[in-house]
Amino acid sequence: MRSAVILVGGEARRANGQEKYFFVYEGRTFIERLIDSLSPVVDEIILVARDPEQCKRFHTLNGTRAVRCINDLRTGIGPIGGLHAGAMAATGDYLFVSACDMPCVESSVVRYLFDSIGSYDASIPSWNYDMIEPLHAVYRRSVLLEYLKNHESYSLRPMIRSINTRYVPVDELRQFDPNLRTFTNINKLEDLETINARPANGQNVPE
Repeated sequence: MRSAVILVGGEARRANGQEKYFFVYEGRTFIERLIDSLSPVVDEIILVARDPEQCKRFHTLNGTRAVRCINDLRTGIGPIGGLHAGAMAATGDYLFVSACDMPCVESSVVRYLFDSIGSYDASIPSWNYDMIEPLHAVYRRSVLLEYLKNHESYSLRPMIRSINTRYVPVDELRQFDPNLRTFTNINKLEDLETINARPANGQNVPE
Protein backbone atom coordinates (compact mmCIF):
# COMPACT_ATOMS: atom_id res chain seq x y z
CA MET A 1 0.00 0.00 0.00
CA ARG A 2 1.21 3.50 -0.86
CA SER A 3 0.44 6.72 0.99
CA ALA A 4 1.03 10.40 0.32
CA VAL A 5 1.76 12.94 3.04
CA ILE A 6 1.31 16.63 2.21
CA LEU A 7 2.76 19.07 4.72
CA VAL A 8 0.43 22.05 5.02
CA GLY A 9 1.48 23.40 8.43
CA GLY A 10 4.16 25.92 7.45
CA GLU A 11 3.70 29.54 8.45
CA ALA A 12 4.39 30.92 4.94
CA ARG A 13 6.42 33.89 6.15
CA ARG A 14 7.75 34.59 2.66
CA ALA A 15 4.17 34.65 1.32
CA ASN A 16 3.12 37.32 3.84
CA GLY A 17 1.44 34.66 5.95
CA GLN A 18 -1.06 33.76 3.22
CA GLU A 19 -2.17 30.15 2.87
CA LYS A 20 -0.17 28.88 -0.07
CA TYR A 21 -2.21 25.69 -0.42
CA PHE A 22 -5.18 27.85 -1.47
CA PHE A 23 -3.21 29.80 -4.08
CA VAL A 24 -4.74 29.24 -7.51
CA TYR A 25 -2.91 28.05 -10.62
CA GLU A 26 -4.71 27.21 -13.87
CA GLY A 27 -8.08 27.50 -12.17
CA ARG A 28 -7.44 25.13 -9.26
CA THR A 29 -5.95 25.60 -5.83
CA PHE A 30 -2.55 24.13 -5.12
CA ILE A 31 -4.02 21.58 -2.74
CA GLU A 32 -6.63 20.51 -5.31
CA ARG A 33 -3.91 20.09 -7.91
CA LEU A 34 -1.78 18.00 -5.54
CA ILE A 35 -4.70 15.76 -4.64
CA ASP A 36 -5.60 15.31 -8.32
CA SER A 37 -1.99 14.39 -9.16
CA LEU A 38 -1.49 12.00 -6.27
CA SER A 39 -4.86 10.22 -6.21
CA PRO A 40 -4.05 7.91 -9.18
CA VAL A 41 -0.75 6.86 -7.58
CA VAL A 42 -1.52 6.31 -3.89
CA ASP A 43 -4.15 4.62 -1.75
CA GLU A 44 -4.52 7.46 0.74
CA ILE A 45 -3.58 11.13 1.10
CA ILE A 46 -2.82 12.61 4.50
CA LEU A 47 -2.65 16.36 5.05
CA VAL A 48 -0.55 17.29 8.07
CA ALA A 49 -1.55 20.62 9.62
CA ARG A 50 0.05 22.43 12.55
CA ASP A 51 -3.05 22.20 14.79
CA PRO A 52 -6.72 21.11 14.80
CA GLU A 53 -7.84 24.64 13.95
CA GLN A 54 -5.86 24.59 10.71
CA CYS A 55 -7.27 21.15 9.90
CA LYS A 56 -10.72 22.72 9.78
CA ARG A 57 -9.60 24.62 6.68
CA PHE A 58 -9.68 21.31 4.81
CA HIS A 59 -12.98 19.92 6.08
CA THR A 60 -14.47 19.84 2.58
CA LEU A 61 -11.68 17.51 1.46
CA ASN A 62 -11.90 14.97 4.28
CA GLY A 63 -13.22 11.64 3.09
CA THR A 64 -13.00 12.54 -0.58
CA ARG A 65 -10.68 10.26 -2.54
CA ALA A 66 -9.28 8.89 0.74
CA VAL A 67 -8.10 12.32 1.92
CA ARG A 68 -7.89 13.14 5.61
CA CYS A 69 -6.27 15.83 7.71
CA ILE A 70 -4.33 15.30 10.92
CA ASN A 71 -2.22 17.68 12.99
CA ASP A 72 1.38 17.67 14.24
CA LEU A 73 2.13 15.56 17.29
CA ARG A 74 5.40 17.37 17.92
CA THR A 75 4.87 21.06 17.31
CA GLY A 76 7.26 23.82 16.35
CA ILE A 77 10.00 21.67 14.81
CA GLY A 78 9.29 22.25 11.13
CA PRO A 79 8.89 19.65 8.36
CA ILE A 80 10.33 16.79 10.40
CA GLY A 81 7.41 17.19 12.82
CA GLY A 82 4.96 16.86 9.95
CA LEU A 83 6.85 13.88 8.61
CA HIS A 84 6.62 12.21 12.02
CA ALA A 85 2.87 12.78 12.31
CA GLY A 86 2.29 11.63 8.74
CA ALA A 87 4.31 8.44 9.23
CA MET A 88 2.43 7.68 12.43
CA ALA A 89 -0.95 8.11 10.72
CA ALA A 90 -0.20 6.44 7.39
CA THR A 91 -1.13 2.86 6.62
CA GLY A 92 1.07 2.46 3.56
CA ASP A 93 4.47 0.76 3.60
CA TYR A 94 5.85 3.64 1.52
CA LEU A 95 5.14 7.36 1.74
CA PHE A 96 5.46 10.05 -0.87
CA VAL A 97 6.10 13.29 1.02
CA SER A 98 5.38 16.68 -0.52
CA ALA A 99 5.31 20.30 0.48
CA CYS A 100 1.99 22.05 -0.11
CA ASP A 101 3.49 24.75 -2.34
CA MET A 102 4.25 22.46 -5.29
CA PRO A 103 1.35 22.85 -7.74
CA CYS A 104 2.89 20.96 -10.66
CA VAL A 105 3.74 17.58 -9.14
CA GLU A 106 3.71 15.02 -11.94
CA SER A 107 1.95 11.70 -11.27
CA SER A 108 4.32 9.67 -13.43
CA VAL A 109 7.36 11.05 -11.58
CA VAL A 110 5.84 10.08 -8.24
CA ARG A 111 5.04 6.61 -9.55
CA TYR A 112 8.62 6.21 -10.76
CA LEU A 113 9.98 7.18 -7.33
CA PHE A 114 7.78 4.54 -5.72
CA ASP A 115 8.79 1.92 -8.27
CA SER A 116 12.50 2.70 -7.99
CA ILE A 117 12.88 2.47 -4.22
CA GLY A 118 13.51 -1.28 -4.32
CA SER A 119 15.39 -2.33 -1.18
CA TYR A 120 16.34 1.25 -0.31
CA ASP A 121 14.90 3.24 2.57
CA ALA A 122 14.22 6.34 0.48
CA SER A 123 14.08 7.41 -3.15
CA ILE A 124 15.01 11.08 -3.38
CA PRO A 125 15.49 13.23 -6.50
CA SER A 126 18.94 14.77 -6.65
CA TRP A 127 20.30 17.68 -8.69
CA ASN A 128 23.78 17.09 -7.24
CA TYR A 129 25.28 15.92 -3.94
CA ASP A 130 24.26 19.06 -2.08
CA MET A 131 20.94 19.81 -3.79
CA ILE A 132 18.24 17.22 -3.18
CA GLU A 133 14.44 17.20 -2.99
CA PRO A 134 13.49 15.72 0.42
CA LEU A 135 9.95 17.12 0.15
CA HIS A 136 9.33 15.50 -3.22
CA ALA A 137 10.47 12.01 -2.27
CA VAL A 138 9.42 8.52 -1.25
CA TYR A 139 10.34 6.98 2.11
CA ARG A 140 9.94 3.55 3.67
CA ARG A 141 7.53 4.12 6.56
CA SER A 142 9.12 1.64 9.00
CA VAL A 143 12.51 3.31 8.64
CA LEU A 144 11.04 6.76 9.25
CA LEU A 145 9.29 5.59 12.40
CA GLU A 146 12.46 4.01 13.75
CA TYR A 147 14.57 7.09 13.05
CA LEU A 148 12.01 9.53 14.41
CA LYS A 149 11.75 7.73 17.74
CA ASN A 150 14.92 9.44 18.85
CA HIS A 151 16.64 12.09 16.75
CA GLU A 152 18.72 15.11 17.65
CA SER A 153 18.45 17.21 14.50
CA TYR A 154 15.30 18.90 13.23
CA SER A 155 16.75 18.94 9.72
CA LEU A 156 15.77 16.28 7.20
CA ARG A 157 19.26 16.13 5.70
CA PRO A 158 20.99 14.22 8.56
CA MET A 159 18.20 11.65 8.46
CA ILE A 160 18.53 11.22 4.70
CA ARG A 161 22.30 10.81 4.93
CA SER A 162 21.98 8.24 7.73
CA ILE A 163 19.56 5.87 6.01
CA ASN A 164 19.98 3.76 2.88
CA THR A 165 18.93 6.38 0.35
CA ARG A 166 18.69 6.03 -3.39
CA TYR A 167 19.48 9.38 -4.98
CA VAL A 168 17.59 9.61 -8.27
CA PRO A 169 19.29 12.00 -10.74
CA VAL A 170 16.73 14.53 -11.90
CA ASP A 171 17.75 13.90 -15.51
CA GLU A 172 16.38 10.37 -15.04
CA LEU A 173 12.97 11.97 -14.48
CA ARG A 174 12.94 14.01 -17.68
CA GLN A 175 11.47 11.03 -19.52
CA PHE A 176 8.24 11.80 -17.63
CA ASP A 177 8.57 15.56 -17.18
CA PRO A 178 11.00 17.10 -19.71
CA ASN A 179 11.08 20.54 -18.07
CA LEU A 180 11.04 19.13 -14.51
CA ARG A 181 8.06 21.30 -13.64
CA THR A 182 7.22 18.76 -10.95
CA PHE A 183 9.77 20.52 -8.70
CA THR A 184 8.23 23.97 -9.07
CA ASN A 185 7.62 25.44 -5.65
CA ILE A 186 6.08 28.79 -4.76
CA ASN A 187 7.73 30.53 -1.83
CA LYS A 188 6.72 34.13 -2.46
CA LEU A 189 3.79 36.02 -3.94
CA GLU A 190 6.10 37.09 -6.75
CA ASP A 191 6.62 33.42 -7.62
CA LEU A 192 2.85 32.99 -7.90
CA GLU A 193 2.64 35.91 -10.31
CA THR A 194 5.46 34.41 -12.37
CA ILE A 195 3.95 30.96 -12.61
CA ASN A 196 0.55 32.35 -13.60
CA ALA A 197 2.14 34.52 -16.29
CA ARG A 198 4.07 31.77 -18.01
CA PRO A 199 2.77 29.27 -20.61
CA ALA A 200 1.54 25.92 -19.26
CA ASN A 201 4.59 24.20 -20.77
CA GLY A 202 7.02 26.84 -19.52
CA GLN A 203 10.23 26.27 -17.64
CA ASN A 204 10.44 25.63 -13.94
CA VAL A 205 10.26 28.58 -11.59
CA PRO A 206 13.65 28.84 -9.86
CA GLU A 207 13.76 28.42 -6.10
